[in-house]
Amino acid sequence: MPQAILLEDVEQLGERGTVVDVSPGYLRNFLIPRKLAQPATKGALEAAQKRQIAADKAAREARDRAQENAALLGRTVLTIAQQAGDDGRLFGSVTAQDIAEAIREARGIRVDRRKIQLEEPIRNIGTHMVVVEIDEGVHATVKTMVVEQK
Repeated sequence: MPQAILLEDVEQLGERGTVVDVSPGYLRNFLIPRKLAQPATKGALEAAQKRQIAADKAAREARDRAQENAALLGRTVLTIAQQAGDDGRLFGSVTAQDIAEAIREARGIRVDRRKIQLEEPIRNIGTHMVVVEIDEGVHATVKTMVVEQK
């Protein structure tokens, strides 16, 4: 059985970068023409190992950056000014998009609005604690103060 290095995730076979045993016909007729795998030669195995090491290092660095950004956001206090009535209710609301823009302006960190966990938009003046997912499993709680616009 020849071995192949997967270039992409293949369902029921393995994930990208793994070395699998496949039949010669499957490798020649299906995997190679679709650029899903390449034959596992000595040089290809070394190159795949180097790519895997580089990918692991990049993932570790991204995780470290996410931890640093979470620590920075944990110390951040956002102030968002909105028009409000006498009773403290806003004319409109503060949405996840507004919070993402305030984070980008305050700290220069780009956060996807879908990663900001708001059950519903903020409709009242006051202080609110908003949970932001920076990366997979890395969360930060941002203190958000909604004040009346003068």
